Amino acid sequence: MITARFDTEALTRVRFAISPMLELIRSVTTLEDPAGRALHLQWTEEARRRLAGLDLSALVALQSSPSYNPDFVNPPPTGPLVEFEDELRVMVATPAAQIRREVRTAYPDGALPAVLEPFVSDPRTAISELADLMREYWERCLAGHWPRIRALLEHDVLYRSRQIADGGTARLFCDLDPTVSWSEGVLTIAACEDTETVLDLDERGLLLLPSAFVWPKVTFVTAPPWQPTLIYPARGIGMLWSPDRLAPPDALARLLGRTRAQLLTALDEPHSTIELAGALGLSSGGVSQHLGVLRDAGLVSGRRVQRAVLYLRSADGDALVQAAGGGVLYHADDAQEPPAALAVSGRS
Repeated sequence: MITARFDTEALTRVRFAISPMLELIRSVTTLEDPAGRALHLQWTEEARRRLAGLDLSALVALQSSPSYNPDFVNPPPTGPLVEFEDELRVMVATPAAQIRREVRTAYPDGALPAVLEPFVSDPRTAISELADLMREYWERCLAGHWPRIRALLEHDVLYRSRQIADGGTARLFCDLDPTVSWSEGVLTIAACEDTETVLDLDERGLLLLPSAFVWPKVTFVTAPPWQPTLIYPARGIGMLWSPDRLAPPDALARLLGRTRAQLLTALDEPHSTIELAGALGLSSGGVSQHLGVLRDAGLVSGRRVQRAVLYLRSADGDALVQAAGGGVLYHADDAQEPPAALAVSGRS
């Protein structure tokens, strides 16, 4: 169990970020985890085919210690949304002494896997080769899916940010994860460690990282020099690979194009750009461009609510959708909860 105590300054320094590197590292773990494979079955089957001939033993060994996994492979991001190549550069710049120390900490009894010995004997070469391996893995398995994954994570950050705005830190932590609880300035994480750790959060604050591949347990980074970081499962993971889509009428799709028809069909309730991106598996930038065209045509309108702009069909948009025959939302698995990105505005 980890107990994190917040002082006044730490409360003002709670921030969110999205890390492509974290998703890469955790996705490698998912390939080896039966529960993770079941949750991400569609992705894991595709990834295993694409990974034929690529030796992942170093990446696997860096995440296989029962007591500690080296943090230099996914350093906490310095900004809210960093690029994968930027994170690789940070990793490669890790001091050699720190690489040695973290690897030895992961395997303190001297039983260091042979594949990790170069990280002790020649850390500069080892970290460079690791970066090349991670870059190849990214291109084969994650680059094509990243817009969809990023949209899911962006939606989670938007949802959590609204919780802070509406109810402060207590509201934020009330449903982050069943193992996480908050009481009078103290955050308790019950699932992280067998031993008890007490951490005093100071001006470093706390970094919160939603993840599509951290499931079902949260992870807490406490080792210096890293900023204290809580990694938790993002909302709606169960629908990440679902083929669910808003199916617009064919006539509307032929008139507007399928993507704009999907957006117009979805906007019978107010939704933000990030929510729409998460629901349709598009980038936020692409959704914004299509919404701009629909707004200029008078088919949708937008209004700002706190820090988000919510879009809704106009009367002309309603008339067009109704004339074309309306839209249907198909669910591939009724046992799953609906996508978080399609929750009503009062919940997201």
